[in-house]
Amino acid sequence: MARGPLGTAPIETVDWHTGGEPFRIVPEAPPAVTGAGLTVAERRTAAMASGEVQWTRALLCSEPRGHADMYGAFLVPPDDTGAHFGALFWHKDGFSTACGHGTIALGAWAVASGLVPASADGTTDVVIDVPSGRVTASVRTVGGRVADVTFINVPGYVHARGVEVATSRGTVAVDIAFGGAMYAVLPVERFGLRVRPEDIPQLIAAGREIRDALNAIGAAEHPQDPRLSGVYGTVFTEEAAAPARRPDGTRRLHHRNVTVFADGEVDRSPCGSGTAARVALLADARQLHPGDELRHESVVGSVFRARIADLTTAHGFPAVVPAVTGTAYATGTCRFTVDPDDTLLPGFVLR
Repeated sequence: MARGPLGTAPIETVDWHTGGEPFRIVPEAPPAVTGAGLTVAERRTAAMASGEVQWTRALLCSEPRGHADMYGAFLVPPDDTGAHFGALFWHKDGFSTACGHGTIALGAWAVASGLVPASADGTTDVVIDVPSGRVTASVRTVGGRVADVTFINVPGYVHARGVEVATSRGTVAVDIAFGGAMYAVLPVERFGLRVRPEDIPQLIAAGREIRDALNAIGAAEHPQDPRLSGVYGTVFTEEAAAPARRPDGTRRLHHRNVTVFADGEVDRSPCGSGTAARVALLADARQLHPGDELRHESVVGSVFRARIADLTTAHGFPAVVPAVTGTAYATGTCRFTVDPDDTLLPGFVLR
């Protein structure tokens, strides 16, 4: 494991993608986050304070080994024996509190690799401790292969509605919801844009403006844990089709979204934790009920299917337990090396 600018040991990774969004798994995390006696939330704090861990994260995210929208996780010990392992999620700007697409990939990888034994046909729960809490990846196998994974998230709730934000395109009202991280959510039409690849540069700029403006006024303070405060991403939504009534009387909603998170990163998937926040908002508006399904489509056309797994409360708010189903696929294994004479370590990022 490379431990800084002079480190030369190779770093082994297993790369997957969920709905087009990359996820780089590092089974051997830096020692600074693997010691005994810490929760995964505390390990995230330790990671942010560690030069060694930050350097390794930057090495794996940055060019030439990564890119501006790279994503991944260090595997760490869980909080207790109730979980199979813990995960510290990272991207080019730091360490996130939650990651739905990553949880789906971790569940698929854990079963496909044999780390968590599973029957050839059936459903196996992979329990993972993440900074926002304990989550479950329910992995469905058919004929010995992973068919899909359902991510059971921590409770999601509406934090605020109709918060006005001044942007270079005018003042817009956004809703804020928690889905493992805080998200600002608004219809993309308020900017005269669409959820489509050609509008991505403008959506990145708008997403950054909204996030920065909300965080400047402390609009997304977590009611209990300040480590979970702050808007992490902006979700731009649009309706893809009118709600459809299913034979059993429940409804299917079909929406598109693009999530701009951290400092201008774009989620290629429908965004797992962003979808969870969206479920909370739709449930609060009584547009999504238990038994209904949200078909959530990404900017590249990949789809998550989401539903309300349970009704609950969180920190005094009415809340839902979201279940988000998607698929993940292995893309390769990597053995990254470090040449101590390389003048561009740990790398660079170009947008």
